[in-house]
Amino acid sequence: MSEKLKVGILGGTGMVGQRFISLLENHPWFEVVTIAASARSAGKTYEEAVGGRWKMDTPMPEAVKNIVVMNVNEVEKVAASVDFVFSAVDMSKDEIKAIEEAYAKTETPVVSNNSAHRWTPDVPMVVPEINPQHFDVIEFQKKRLGTKRGFIAVKPNCSIQSYAPVLTAWKEFEPYEVVATTYQAISGAGKTFKDWPEMVGNIIPYIGGEEEKSEQEPLRIWGHIENGVIVKAEEPKITCQCIRVPVLNGHTAAVFVKFRKNPTKEELIDRLEKFSGFPQEAGLPSAPKQFIRYMEEDNRPQVQLDVNYENGMGISVGRLREDSIYDWKFVGLSHNTVRGAAGGAVLCAETLKAKGYITKK
Repeated sequence: MSEKLKVGILGGTGMVGQRFISLLENHPWFEVVTIAASARSAGKTYEEAVGGRWKMDTPMPEAVKNIVVMNVNEVEKVAASVDFVFSAVDMSKDEIKAIEEAYAKTETPVVSNNSAHRWTPDVPMVVPEINPQHFDVIEFQKKRLGTKRGFIAVKPNCSIQSYAPVLTAWKEFEPYEVVATTYQAISGAGKTFKDWPEMVGNIIPYIGGEEEKSEQEPLRIWGHIENGVIVKAEEPKITCQCIRVPVLNGHTAAVFVKFRKNPTKEELIDRLEKFSGFPQEAGLPSAPKQFIRYMEEDNRPQVQLDVNYENGMGISVGRLREDSIYDWKFVGLSHNTVRGAAGGAVLCAETLKAKGYITKK
């Protein structure tokens, strides 16, 4: 048996579950040994359970095709086979909270793509380049759960990845007011154009719950730990509109920012290009070498040309210019199902392993 950590994917048949499986193919540290899903998929091979619903551009990895899918509700049985799990289950928020806690209480770390625990006070919500120190709250969470190695960690919403890292890179200039409009791909709803033909040539100016997440989640990421819980930051104030657009992968954001200090364009671009964090310092396997790149061309970043920058783990920024009402404005682009979903969670797990939170059972 290899020295790799044994990984389970909860909700492995859905779009994000499939993305986890494709990203973890040939991963140097992690090996998918268990896939769990609903009772209707349990007992089938992964290939049979997914059938014609494989949504990735790359073929299904051979190594997972014959894995027999387990029932995600058989928590003890699934947990016994793995060192930790990624969670991408499709259930109600209350059901997700309950099942993720149940796995954590079997002493199995849970790295979740779901939103259910993003506001649980002692659950860290992390973009590893921005706030890896929030993983320190895990010790308090373990006390609450009564565990020695089991815990839950989450990654934030996909929509904030194209602007929250940018604002973090500019922290020294004190951004205090932000207007952002996100143009979000249909894969964010777990769909392809085949599933959702009415999105072809269409825009829907509403995505349930997304605007609240886009306004509030960055503040939690920029927050601090106090008395064993994460306290969110007060600023910058963010107001958002979130629009579904006819794009398969890639969330674009048009953003306006007011600063207390008066940066030059050169300073702003310099801070973007130099911005890095723990994943880059530690050389983590999924870390982009350059997290944020600035593009000088007037017509970039573009989804078709730029969404896969740094294997989908990097962020592309362009059109930085002074604004007549706000101070500066820019356009950001991130891959919503790689950096914004499964890839962001894989990078969180790599960070947790590097920091000693995830080990062999």
